[in-house]
Amino acid sequence: MLKIAIVGGGAAGFFSAIHAAASGAQVVIFEKGSKVLTKVKISGGGRCNVTHAAFENSHLVKQYPRGGRFLKKSFQQFSVKDTIAWYEDRGVQLKTEEDGRIFPTSDLSQSIIDALRREVNKQGVEVKLSSPVTNIERMEGGFCIKTKNEHFLADRVIITTGGHPKKEGFRMLENLNHPIVSPIPSLFTFNSPKSDLRKLAGISLPNAHLKLEGSKLAYQGPLLITHWGVSGPAVLKLSAFGARWLNEKEYKANVQIRWVADLTENEIRQHLLEYKNGHPKKKIKTNPLFELPKRLWEHLVDSAEITAEKMWMDINKKQINKLEQQIFCYILHVDGKTTFKEEFVTAGGVDLKSVNPQTMESKLVPHIYFAGEVLDIDGITGGFNFQAAWTTGYIAGVSASKKEFK
Repeated sequence: MLKIAIVGGGAAGFFSAIHAAASGAQVVIFEKGSKVLTKVKISGGGRCNVTHAAFENSHLVKQYPRGGRFLKKSFQQFSVKDTIAWYEDRGVQLKTEEDGRIFPTSDLSQSIIDALRREVNKQGVEVKLSSPVTNIERMEGGFCIKTKNEHFLADRVIITTGGHPKKEGFRMLENLNHPIVSPIPSLFTFNSPKSDLRKLAGISLPNAHLKLEGSKLAYQGPLLITHWGVSGPAVLKLSAFGARWLNEKEYKANVQIRWVADLTENEIRQHLLEYKNGHPKKKIKTNPLFELPKRLWEHLVDSAEITAEKMWMDINKKQINKLEQQIFCYILHVDGKTTFKEEFVTAGGVDLKSVNPQTMESKLVPHIYFAGEVLDIDGITGGFNFQAAWTTGYIAGVSASKKEFK
């Protein structure tokens, strides 16, 4: 019987263990902590965003700033539909929200954890807690997995240790001659410590457009003004695609914000002029346009240097131009970031050039496999990182348990 060691007791680790054991292998999970599936537990505010309703793989791969091309072949083996079917076949009912995110109908991540634990127990997988792996040594015909308490001999190894904030966290893999792409944060909010916008904390916009000045990087979606700057899906997604660019800029950049994403500059200007002609005696500051929140509108009027008592009939073309620019191209100076420590996502990890996307096997060391965030794969917020974990975990588990290798 094949003996397979899995290093890491997270989502990808459990999923690869289940599918390796289902094929008849003896499987042991080594987890450094005292608990397993900790990230699953806290993800999505404790609800667990299992996957996303992106059923066309051509659309799905575009949601990965890094790893999309690699996953193209992988998703052909285990797709979003397969994820949904797998959990529902095991009694976990799922629901799709308006934005495409998929959660358990219970709104509890424990539903996902329970399903994974039940399946691991059913398949006879052994889980060793508080067992950090200190080294993986190649031996004739297999590997020696070393922990503080034991040496475990395995025929195959699946590494699912997740992301690390620093390259030193991948040292064990570098010792196996695997190239590592230096990790940097992905999915973070923008800090703007000197901006007056922070006084509007709590205001949200349903659909704003953000662009990083000096780049082609842009994204639109819900935006939230916070005490430290801006957050929300639009910011998080832009931070993911701009992770390396922003890192090179030391997180100092200008963000151009269009508060109403669906309107062009000309449409905004036309609406302002029409309102001026139609309501000449109305005060500008006390009559918000474009369904913008009142406090935000007042801030934009102030930023356009239009005083509180001014009526529409009192302002000239230059002042209208300024107001138009505040609405269409508001400049926010970003200086720093805030990451989510509990749900930390990194760009970086095992270089994908060294891994076969159809088997998750290392091209450099036969019979070593990778799955999950340990790979240089990261998706935008919305369930995409979990989908990558289920897909790569499935492929690694099935591939590692095959006795014949091509």
